Parts: sequence; C-alpha cells; structure tokens
Amino acid sequence: MITRLQFRVLLPAAALSAFCSCARDVRPLDARLTEAITDGLRKHDVKGASVALILSDDSLRCYAGGISHDSIPVRPEMLIAAGSITKNVVASLVFLLVEEGVLSLEDPLHRWLPSYPKVDSSITIRQLLAHTSGLYMFWDNQKIWDDLIAYRDSAFAPETVLTYLQDPYFPPGKGFRYSNTNYLLLAMIITRATHSTLSAEMRRRFWTPLGLENTYLSMEERIPPRLLHVWGDNFEKGTPIRDITFLPRTSHETITYGSSGIFTTPGDLARWTHALFGGKVLRPSSLAAMLDIDDDDYGLGVHRFRKRLAGGESAVGHGGGNIGMMTYMIHSLERRVSLVVTINAFDADCLNDITEDLTDIILDHLSHPRPGTQRAIISGSREAQ
Repeated sequence: MITRLQFRVLLPAAALSAFCSCARDVRPLDARLTEAITDGLRKHDVKGASVALILSDDSLRCYAGGISHDSIPVRPEMLIAAGSITKNVVASLVFLLVEEGVLSLEDPLHRWLPSYPKVDSSITIRQLLAHTSGLYMFWDNQKIWDDLIAYRDSAFAPETVLTYLQDPYFPPGKGFRYSNTNYLLLAMIITRATHSTLSAEMRRRFWTPLGLENTYLSMEERIPPRLLHVWGDNFEKGTPIRDITFLPRTSHETITYGSSGIFTTPGDLARWTHALFGGKVLRPSSLAAMLDIDDDDYGLGVHRFRKRLAGGESAVGHGGGNIGMMTYMIHSLERRVSLVVTINAFDADCLNDITEDLTDIILDHLSHPRPGTQRAIISGSREAQ
C-alpha cells in the first residue's frame, strides 16, 4: 500500500568534491554503505534497514543495519512486505498476457468484467496501468479505514472493496491520479483471463524461472515466519509506536489485492528489478511501453525517479509502503545497477535520506573504483547466495 506515502522522490545531487581527490572517501564500498545505513537510522530514530545492491557485473551484495526486534539484528534473509511494488509485478503479468495475445492494452473493462457503480466500463487496461482512469482511490474513503480496523480478521472480496468507491476524479484519460483501485481491477482481469490466481501466475511466470525462492503473495500463499519485524501505530492515531508484525491484518491484505501483497527479501527484489529492467522478463517492445513515462513520472506500472536522484542520472523502479515498512526498488538504465532499500518504519524522510546517501556512494564508487574491494559480511548479516 502506498496511500499515505509521498511517492515522488526529490533527492539532492551528490555533494562530492570535483576538485580535490583527497576530499573523497577512499574507504571500500561495503564500509561506506554500511555507515550510511547506520547513520540514516540513527538520524531518524528508525530501528532497522535492509539493502540489496546488484552492480553491472550482476554481483549481489546484501547489507543490513539496526534491529528487527528485541536484540535481534536485521538479516538479509528476513522477508519484507513490498507494498505497492506489487503493482510493478502485476503490470508485468499484464504485459505477458498481451504478448500471448490473451488481452490488449486497449481492451475496455467491459470486455472482462461486469459493470460496477462509479466505474466507467470504457476505461482501458492501459489507463488502469498508467493511473489515468480517474477512478477514485478507495483509501480516500474514511469508511474503509474504519472498517479495516473494526474487522481486522475479515477478508474483503474485490467486489466489496469496490463498494467504497465514490465519484471519479476526472473522465478516463483526462489526467493522472495514483489509485490502488486501478490495480485491484487489473488483478481481477488477470484472474479472469488466466482462470488462475495471481500467486500461481507470478510463481509460474516469474519466481520459478528467475530462481526467486523467497517471494510470496499474501493471503494466497503461506508466508514463512522469518519476517523483518515492523513498527508503527497500525493506522490507529494516538496509539504508541510498537511491534505490530503479528497483529491481525487479513482485512488490510485483502483490501489491497492487486495493489500490494508481495512478501520477499531485498535480495530477491533486487534480482527481480535487475531481470525486469535488464530485458530478461518482457520483450523489448513491452519493456519500452512500460517505460513510456509521462510528465507525471509514471509509466505503465513503473515510476521514474527525479533526476536529482544520484547526482542527475535517471532511474526507474517503484516504491512501496505497508504496515510499518517502506521500500524502494531502483534501477539505473545507464549504469545497469539495481538497488533495493527497506526500513521497518513508515518514515518517508528516513527512506529518502538513506537512499540518497547510498546512491551517491554507489555512483562515486562506479566513477572511482577502489582496488581490493571485497564482498564482505556486513554488520551481522550475511551475503545472499
């Protein structure tokens, strides 16, 4: 879920000295990245972070800082809730079905789904992917928040979630408005078109072929208990920040069907990012369509991060917020580098600051490689194999 997350990232340019080589930090990459993670957590009083990095040589490095819970340190093998990053995977499923001729980006809703109140059946799949449908964001309705809290152990069917919709923000194709409702409908279309489930299609088409053994879809698959613990108020104002990892969340997970729900490790998510934007998942034409990004910095299931990110270079990916957790997946098309950053708090400032610092360090490393840099065990964590 990404409803209360400021999705656009405005990260300042790298403050690296271009005039005096002695001003640069010449320590190995691993040490610099670990220090940046620790400093960011301390600055924002956030408990823990987990990071995965894939460089252009396809090597995977995993880092961790802080604690998960009690005195247990964050470890790379701990599962994270990827939140709205799920939208990127759902969009990729749609593109595969287009490649197979099962559906078209120009298909209207009425070809696949019955009519629903407040939903214009002429909206196309392309408009759903791009958030240009104008459909009301169901999280904007306070009633659904009230019901989420009142009925935490209840499963909400997609058709039930649609009853919380109010009037559209604008006619289809006449604007941009990020709305989870779009991806709820896309998930309904995928299951109708494949006569299958989202989890089965993700596993068959993505996780198994790519060797991603630590990725699951909540409510449809059993999530292993090795979770990175999450901290927050559980969307209840006035309550203290606490460990909310195992509080009931059936209502939340079912309400966000299609727009959230993936649990994974930073390493698996980095591999997904690297494979997708490296051309190993979709045909070149499909990837080009996904990356056809408009002035609102959103393509078809993918976000363009502002050019201030990493000293002026462009990057694509997606962000996600979930209960007590926030994550970015970022890929530099120019550098062929993928980065995943997760914190176990719903704190956009912390996530942005850590991501900014890490990308600055990575770019400096790529521009000034240091001989003898080793892939090391970092702060109690182990490198993913």
